[in-house]
Amino acid sequence: MTLDAPASPADAAFTGWMLEVHSEVDTTNRLAAGLPAWHAARADTQTAGRGRTGRAWTSDRGGLWLSAVLPCPGPRERWAALPLAAGQALLAALSELGVSGIRLRWPNDLLVGPRKLAGLLVERHTPHTAVVGVGLNVFNDPERADPALRSATARLSDLVALGDRGLDDLACVVLHALARAHARLAAGELPAIAAELNLAWSAAPARRVALTLAGRAEPVIGDFLGIDEAGRLILRADARALTLDPTQVALLREL
Repeated sequence: MTLDAPASPADAAFTGWMLEVHSEVDTTNRLAAGLPAWHAARADTQTAGRGRTGRAWTSDRGGLWLSAVLPCPGPRERWAALPLAAGQALLAALSELGVSGIRLRWPNDLLVGPRKLAGLLVERHTPHTAVVGVGLNVFNDPERADPALRSATARLSDLVALGDRGLDDLACVVLHALARAHARLAAGELPAIAAELNLAWSAAPARRVALTLAGRAEPVIGDFLGIDEAGRLILRADARALTLDPTQVALLREL
């Protein structure tokens, strides 16, 4: 189906999204890897849903499991902060729907209090595109599918009155948000995005975190201070500030 969306100044060829809908797939990110830019795939269920570093993502019926392909021309570094920009745009879109108390946990999880509402997974399968996978709990019951998730997840339908909005309507909301994130990055607005995120993080209580770094067994424990203008995480540990690229961090756990 064709979904109209606001024009993106980043890509003159953008006239809207093409959305494929499937009953069951292994992962929508794998499916979207073969699609061109401004195409997206949604599935009712995923049999092998996953998050960052390959962690399993429960994808039961009633959730929004969606992957969208964005054009990423030019140097790879220009798009390195896409997970953060996409997360910030999705946070804004869900706030506009009426979700209160929503926050972004670096780099790509959306939470309400301690409960996870949504997650993003950005992958590069070609030099000039990126696949942005979004998993959003809506009407589904992840705790029934995986009892280990009890008290760890939130559902959109419990947080706001959705009325007659269905999953395809919510897919439109997500795709519009991703188009906005893409346009802002293409326009060089990463410093502004970083400032907005840091302002939101600074308003919250100081967060003690444990970082699992790639290739290191022992976690690094410190205070999360936000991000720099390039989107790198800043951690205060042992009275010194560490600046870490997202590729260096396998897992961030709030303490």
